[in-house]
Amino acid sequence: MAMGICLFCESCGFRLMAWDEGNPYFINENGVKEYAYHPDGFFRKCIGNDAPHMCLACGEEFTVDSLRPRRECTKCGSFDTVNTFLLEGKKCPKCGIGVIKHESDGFLIS
Repeated sequence: MAMGICLFCESCGFRLMAWDEGNPYFINENGVKEYAYHPDGFFRKCIGNDAPHMCLACGEEFTVDSLRPRRECTKCGSFDTVNTFLLEGKKCPKCGIGVIKHESDGFLIS
């Protein structure tokens, strides 16, 4: 079961949803990456996970593959990146002024 949170910037109002588990995947018979979602029967075939990340320097959103991990931003090359689920308390990457907080009633379950 995955848990999600709703995050927002207290200054500019930027909002996003972040999930703790990322996007588990397997490689199908044609060699193509396919995502398996709960309670999908393919979940047990998963070999990796694409986790959503955000660059704190430029605001770019990108995924990090657990089988090919990297920390640098795909847009600007900064190493100041974070898993979106761990954005709370960080300076807003969109406006650079506010702080990211989670909505008190913004918990999600999948």
